Amino acid sequence: MQEIIFLLMAFLCAGVVQAQTRQGSNARKNQPEAAWVKHIPTEDLITWRRHIHQHPEVSFEEEQTSKYVEEVLSKLPNVEVIKPAKTSLIGVLKGAKPGRTVAFRADMDALPIQEETGLPYASKEKNVSHACGHDAHTAMLLATAATLSKMQQELKGTVYFIFQHAEEQPPGGAIDIVESGELKGVEAFFGMHVLPNFPAGHVGILPDGAASTAQDIFNLNIIGKGSHGSMPHLGIDPIVVGAAIVSALQTVVSRNVEPGEMTVVTIGKFQSGDAFNVIADRAELAASIRTTSDKTRKQVEQRVKEIIESITKAYGATYELDYINTYPAIQNDKALNAQVRKSAAAILGKEQVFDAPMMTASEDFAYYRKIAPVSFMTLGIGDGPANHNPGFRVDESALQNGVKAQVQLILDYLNK
Repeated sequence: MQEIIFLLMAFLCAGVVQAQTRQGSNARKNQPEAAWVKHIPTEDLITWRRHIHQHPEVSFEEEQTSKYVEEVLSKLPNVEVIKPAKTSLIGVLKGAKPGRTVAFRADMDALPIQEETGLPYASKEKNVSHACGHDAHTAMLLATAATLSKMQQELKGTVYFIFQHAEEQPPGGAIDIVESGELKGVEAFFGMHVLPNFPAGHVGILPDGAASTAQDIFNLNIIGKGSHGSMPHLGIDPIVVGAAIVSALQTVVSRNVEPGEMTVVTIGKFQSGDAFNVIADRAELAASIRTTSDKTRKQVEQRVKEIIESITKAYGATYELDYINTYPAIQNDKALNAQVRKSAAAILGKEQVFDAPMMTASEDFAYYRKIAPVSFMTLGIGDGPANHNPGFRVDESALQNGVKAQVQLILDYLNK
C-alpha cells in the first residue's frame, strides 16, 4: 500500500484483539467446516505467493507477474481472462445460475526496497521487494478464484477477480481499470490488505465511511538569489524562505482544520545548497498531505497555496509549485461492511474478526467507488516490521483464513 503507515494502528488495537482471541479461541472447535473448504489449493497458495515474492516488479512494470497470473488463471475451469490494462488482468467466473455481479481486487506491484528478511525465498531482484504484501494479496485471490471455479454449477451470478497493477505509484492502476469499461456490471467491490502486528489469520473490519485517507503531494521549488555566505544582504536565501514555509505549514492542522478531522501535513524533503559558505539560489521541498473528507482536502490545498504565495513574496523570492491530488479516501459502504463482518465470522468465528481503526495510509482501491459501493478489510499476519519496511514478512499460516473469508463473502453476497 502506498507509503503505508500501519504500525501505530496495530499497536492501538492489538491488545483488544488478543483479549477477544483468548475469550473465544475455542468457539469453532466443534463446528463443521464448510464443504467447499476442501477445494482451497493450500499448497498452490504458498507456491504462488513465494514465486511472486521472489520475482517482484515495481508499479507499471509488472509484466512477468501478470504473465504468471494469467498462466494460473488460464488453467482454472470456467474462468475467462480479460486484460483491461497492459499489466492488469481480470478473471471472470460466470455461475451456472443468474444473479448479481461482484468483484474482488488484489494488487500485484512491489516496492523499490531492498529486502532484508533473510528468507530462503527472498526477492531475487536487487532493490525491489514485496515489502507491502501484494504478493500475498495476489496469491490469496488466485486461490479464491481456483476454489470458486470448482463450484461453478452452484454459483449464482458473476465474479470478477481483479489483479491490478500499480497501486503504489500515483496515478495508480485502479483508475485505468475503472476507465477501461470492463467493470460496468459490477454491483460491489471488495478488497483485503495484509497487516502486521495483529494475530495471524484475523480479519479486521475497517470503519464505515472513511476507511483510509486521501493523499495529496506537492513539490515546491523556491527560487532565491545566490550570494557569498559573508554577504547575505546581496542574496535572497531560499533556505530561510523554506524554513518559514515549513513552520507556517504546521499551523494548517492546528489552526485551520476543524478539531477531530483527521489531517496530516508532512514535509518529507527539504534540500538546498552544496557548500557551507554559499547562499544557494534554490531550495526544494516536497510534502505528503492526508485528509479524509473532500471539504478538508480542498481547504488544506487552498491554505498551503496561500502560505507559499505570501511567504515567498514577503522574502522577495519566487516559486514553482506542483500540487498533485492523488488517491481519494476509501469510503466503506455500511451495508457491505456488515456483510463482510457476518461472512468472516461465519467461516472463521467471531473471535477472529475485529474492528480495525481507520488506515492513515492511502489506497487507490478508493477509485472503484466510481462504479459501485466498496468495502476494504485487513488480514492480520502476526508480529513483525510494518509494511514498507525492508524486514517486512508475512506469516503464511494467515493466508488460508484470508481465502476462506474471501470465498465466504463472495458466496454470501451472491446468494443474498
